[in-house]
Amino acid sequence: MKLSEFELDVMQQVWRAEERSAPEVHRAVAEARGVTYSTVKTIMDRLERKGVLVRSRQEGRTIFYKAVIPPDEIQQSMLERFVTHVFAGDRRPMWNFLLRDERLSPEEYRYLEDLLARQQPRQEGSSRDD
Repeated sequence: MKLSEFELDVMQQVWRAEERSAPEVHRAVAEARGVTYSTVKTIMDRLERKGVLVRSRQEGRTIFYKAVIPPDEIQQSMLERFVTHVFAGDRRPMWNFLLRDERLSPEEYRYLEDLLARQQPRQEGSSRDD
């Protein structure tokens, strides 16, 4: 699924609250983006057409929306596209770039070690030839 930066900002607002109306999203993004209510409503309508948002309820004239797709599904899709376009599909230069100049805290370092340790058995098990 391909989302623009603005669409992703709107989705972040909906994911945070589980349900949001266009006026609520507008209040949350208006100052940073300098956009009108109608622009936000247009984006939310577009996200509904894409099947990312669904109308969940209505109070008077105010329509509330819920996310149909969880954040990790969008993140996975966007990360794959990013790696393909920026790193020619090779994740190794991406890891090198991310870790090259980073100053990891001891907590972050432990988190990465634990993540890699949990991933290792899964990777070994999936690479067997049958």
